[in-house]
Amino acid sequence: MENREDLNSILSFLPLGLQSSSLAWSSQVVETLRALSRGPDHSRVDSGEVFFLAISDMRESLRLSFHLLALSAAEGYALFFDDLMSRVEALKWFGEVVPVLAALLLRLPSLLENHYRDADDILSGRKEGLSGVKTGLRILGPQEAGIVVLSQELISALLACSFFCLFPTYDRGVKHLPAINFDCLFASDFWSRSAVSLCHFEVLHSGLIEDQPCEALQVDFANKYIGGGALHRGCVQEEICFMINPELIISMLFLPSMADNEAIEIVGAERFSNYTGYASSFRFSGDYQDRKPTDLMGRRKTRIIAIDALCNPKLRQYRLEFLLRETNKAFCGFFDQSKCHLYQKMFQEAPGTNNLNKDAKEVNNKPGNAMLDETPSTSEEQEKGASGAELIENSYSEPSSQYAESQENIGVVTGNWGCGAFGGDPELKTIVQWLAASQALRPFISHCTFGEEALRTLDQVSQWILSHEWTVGDLWNLLAEYSNQRLKGETNIGFFTWLLPSLPMHDSSMVSDKNCI
Repeated sequence: MENREDLNSILSFLPLGLQSSSLAWSSQVVETLRALSRGPDHSRVDSGEVFFLAISDMRESLRLSFHLLALSAAEGYALFFDDLMSRVEALKWFGEVVPVLAALLLRLPSLLENHYRDADDILSGRKEGLSGVKTGLRILGPQEAGIVVLSQELISALLACSFFCLFPTYDRGVKHLPAINFDCLFASDFWSRSAVSLCHFEVLHSGLIEDQPCEALQVDFANKYIGGGALHRGCVQEEICFMINPELIISMLFLPSMADNEAIEIVGAERFSNYTGYASSFRFSGDYQDRKPTDLMGRRKTRIIAIDALCNPKLRQYRLEFLLRETNKAFCGFFDQSKCHLYQKMFQEAPGTNNLNKDAKEVNNKPGNAMLDETPSTSEEQEKGASGAELIENSYSEPSSQYAESQENIGVVTGNWGCGAFGGDPELKTIVQWLAASQALRPFISHCTFGEEALRTLDQVSQWILSHEWTVGDLWNLLAEYSNQRLKGETNIGFFTWLLPSLPMHDSSMVSDKNCI
């Protein structure tokens, strides 16, 4: 095998080596592939995140780790297999598909050897003059005529190699060869390419989330264990929310900790108490009469969204994987079931090349939802004659225009989520929530600043951003660039001042714990 000119021309671009004149994987790769071929019970690979770790281990053993994969490919594998793919589909993928692919890769050396053994004679006798024509897999140089004949089985194994990102990429550019590994397909550039318009942004320098008169999602700055310290000694935003809405406490009975791709929505909790203060100064100040209207199930039209932020993230909050984690977490919370089919289009169709961008702008910019509301109606008309069970069923089925109408004006009311005791950057978290609300096609987001010093220019910044008619992708890319500079120590100013240098500067390391988680 080592004397074959065709093999030698491409060997450096294959993940195999020559051992005793035979093609072979390294022993570490063989061990990993064997474990994968036996299924998740043996390999422990049952998620996108762990799958990418297995890929990284194989790349390390092949000495490919210095050939960097696409930025955020790791997050992309996790996003696709753990977030976008249903759990049923993921179980089938890791239980059935990955083992077959691993077994196929184990056979790649023998498939290639059989290919080269038959390559020189494969066309013999088929047509006069073809005897001796080379058909082996090789690099075909510029102006070089040639034929390569590959079996479907070998092509399948080579495609599996691309999927596992095991092809060496060093010097491919020298040979003018395009990218071959699949890492770019999984790179998490969904946010950077989004053409959805930013939704309306309202700054509330006074008042509390729970006191806002409009029907909107009220963000609970949650612990991953819902309720946090409500039954212990905690007394910050989430615990206060549970104290004045004590029905929320029962969620702690049956809801386990939230994963990174999970959020909790609680509809109908009644408020019973007024209060003053915060943390150690928190005090009951009398009964509260909840006068919010009710739906046909008798529930108050109160929607509380529990989303947990990173704890004490410090500099890691500026790393792309954690920026994605926080933005995806907020998106999970702001998700609108009535627009589920629009979200599916966003993930299934290539951003920037379809009509979804125009449609999504209409959803965020028009008072009436042109896509979902062809026949104007009111929430009361939709609910008339519908039972509670039917209302619940509607929220999980293909949305009707009437159901969408009842949801379309529900925005988000939030504040300094993940800041304060949890140490998040208020400016970063503000923009993250705005991006998520916009991508979720919410009509507005109202942000209670609670006197946070870092947000004193939020009015000016938000209006300046809106005046430029930026998309979610535009703002995301700027936030990602700023975060990269913070991570590298190239800047230490806040995002707002970095974006608008004319703004007065503040110490971005100073974070208030008032009304923050």
